[in-house]
Amino acid sequence: MDSEPGSSPAPAPPSGDRRRTPRREEERRLLQRERELEAARLICQALSQHVNVDELVENALRIALEVVNAEAGSVLLADETSHQLVFRYVIGEKSAQLRGVAIPWDKGVAGAVFQSGEPTIIEDVTRDTRHLSTIDHSTGFKTMDMITIPLKRWAGDPIGVLQILNKREGQLNQEDIAILTIISALAAQAIEQARLFESAKLAEVAQLLGDIGHDIKNMLTPLIAGTEFLQTEINKLFGSMATMGMSGAQTNQDLCTRVIGLLQDAALRIQYRVKEIGDCVKGLSTPPEFVPCLIADVVDDVIKTLHMLADEKQIRLHADGLAALPLFSADERRLFNAFYNLIHNAISVMPTGGSITVRGIVDQADSVLCLTIVDTGPGMPAAIRDSMFTSRAKSTKVGGTGLGTKIVKDVVDAHGGKISVESLEGVGTTIHLRLPLQQPHAGGGSPPR
Repeated sequence: MDSEPGSSPAPAPPSGDRRRTPRREEERRLLQRERELEAARLICQALSQHVNVDELVENALRIALEVVNAEAGSVLLADETSHQLVFRYVIGEKSAQLRGVAIPWDKGVAGAVFQSGEPTIIEDVTRDTRHLSTIDHSTGFKTMDMITIPLKRWAGDPIGVLQILNKREGQLNQEDIAILTIISALAAQAIEQARLFESAKLAEVAQLLGDIGHDIKNMLTPLIAGTEFLQTEINKLFGSMATMGMSGAQTNQDLCTRVIGLLQDAALRIQYRVKEIGDCVKGLSTPPEFVPCLIADVVDDVIKTLHMLADEKQIRLHADGLAALPLFSADERRLFNAFYNLIHNAISVMPTGGSITVRGIVDQADSVLCLTIVDTGPGMPAAIRDSMFTSRAKSTKVGGTGLGTKIVKDVVDAHGGKISVESLEGVGTTIHLRLPLQQPHAGGGSPPR
């Protein structure tokens, strides 16, 4: 066919170029398939070796960053109770600051992907109004580009999201989404299986604790009844001694009464403690009983209970400035358990000759009680410190369960307070607590002890 006047026919591409373009496209597709298969192999290998949720999350995130060559990333898991997405694991610069932080599960890019169940890629986060820039500001990290993938069960709603930030070379793209979708699907299924496995274990433990608690209550009942009978008889004995004018009778009676009181309190606290542990394992919690309370009295009771254990190791227990603090609304029994846990844990790891000091002041501006527990113990590694009062908390003591720190966190949460930790290895540890002076709907009366 002739060309139009004044125009020249377009030169035909060399035969070599016609063959090269399809071949290059095919090579690119093959390379992409190899990357996807390698990602699937790596994630399957990693996930098959772990049943712990935190280990699964960590390994899935590390592999995701490796296969797409990105700087940072995070896994956020949904909390059905609070309707939040919680940063369960974070890798990258300033990552420690984000672990445990929660955002509403309908906010930000993560919330949008969690709600829609569809992945999204953002080439420039400054142009997307959904990006929560406040998180970057709080950590000092600068997000450039981002892929967010839902962590979805095979059939059902997402359980969280996987976010990958800042590709090291080039920009995150659709090929990266394809690889990350494979990783997220396998990771989500493994996380669900691990959760079911852990729930089954906890159910067994809860049943066992229930049986143990019943047996302990039965065993302690004669002790409680016996101490009451002993108190009556001691009162009679020392009463008769006083009428006969025997010196020291009142002093000895007071001593015996204090010892019996300690036994009775210890027996009741053992019963409550077992129930508390069982509730903690089952994720249950009885409503707190708020009454006017003096923190000085609570800490004094704890020190009296633990002083023999501390004396054995020549550890000094101090209360500094607590007597001047005002009444505040608290569940006295739970607060005792929280301070008992914190001080007992410090004693157990402290070398001979150390000290533990409880201090307190009032922050009038925020109407909160600011308390610190300062010890001169060995301190703790950053990984243990950062997870101490989170769901990832693990005990470093032989035979420890980590439930103690969870119980402390539950007590603080029940009071609407906050708890944080400062610790340096070889220097010591400071626990900070902030407890509101007033509680909504706080009642009167005395809590059971």
